[in-house]
Amino acid sequence: MITISLCMIVKNEEKVLARCLDSIADLMDEIIIVDTGSTDATKEIAAKYTDQIYDFTWVNDFSAARNFSFSKATKDYIYVADADEVIDQENHQRFADLKELLLPEIEIVQMRYCNQLAHGTAYNFDEEYRPKLYKRKRDFVWIEPVHEMVRLDPVVYDSEIDIMHMPDTVHSDRDFQVFQNQIAKGERLSKRLHHMYAMELYISGKDEDILAAESFFDQSACDVTRSLDEVKEAACIVVRAARLRGDSHKILKMCLKDLLSEGSSEMCYELGEYFYEKGDYEEAAMWYYNAMNETQSILNIHTSTDWPKARYDEIAAGMV
Repeated sequence: MITISLCMIVKNEEKVLARCLDSIADLMDEIIIVDTGSTDATKEIAAKYTDQIYDFTWVNDFSAARNFSFSKATKDYIYVADADEVIDQENHQRFADLKELLLPEIEIVQMRYCNQLAHGTAYNFDEEYRPKLYKRKRDFVWIEPVHEMVRLDPVVYDSEIDIMHMPDTVHSDRDFQVFQNQIAKGERLSKRLHHMYAMELYISGKDEDILAAESFFDQSACDVTRSLDEVKEAACIVVRAARLRGDSHKILKMCLKDLLSEGSSEMCYELGEYFYEKGDYEEAAMWYYNAMNETQSILNIHTSTDWPKARYDEIAAGMV
């Protein structure tokens, strides 16, 4: 049987931490809690489960905090959990079976992360496989009978374990601060982070968050070193900001960028909202129809499903 270190980073999680730990603590051989500045009872709750509680000064870098937590682990594998996760009884048993039977050559175990769309999280899907269990020390192995090389890709196992994501609040504000901090320091967002920032803004950003990000995405939409995908997602954010400001010229400019390739449902939905707000319901209905039936979403699946449908049905029923 393998041994497991649970590594968590937390801040002000008094409402959900016990729920999380109650669902997994007995599966863990070591529990490591890294607190990044709680002002509530988070650390007192954690102390009921472990004496390995560490303070880590928040530096606007989740990876730095994760790396610190990993540095404290001593067991065969490391399990990463967030405080708003829950494993039910059925999946608890699956996890226990996995712990008993896991082959030592497996270096990463993925688990299904579920219940995303119900809570306005920063993701565009309801469930996905995520790496959750990591072998703490990796063995380097030579492969190939000739022209030998060290195997670089990890051995990954997709388990049948489901983890329920059950946040009591949306943590986007903290994420937005990290993004803005990186931008303020002049550091280029990777393609992945560019997409994550745009997606999180479009899903859970407030109007002020959209407007605060407009300058960055305006520049990004015109950056010739960015990919077409990045230009299109940047254009969606800028159009949302321009609509909030009533800037028709900017809306037109960004829509044309989107039409450099197949249009997105986000852009069609934004055009529908623009004409809806202007009282041109016939034109708005056309763009809502296109959002639902002629395009795909790139940031928020709601722009191709229930959001335009609600508007379209409202117009078709003569409710406006």
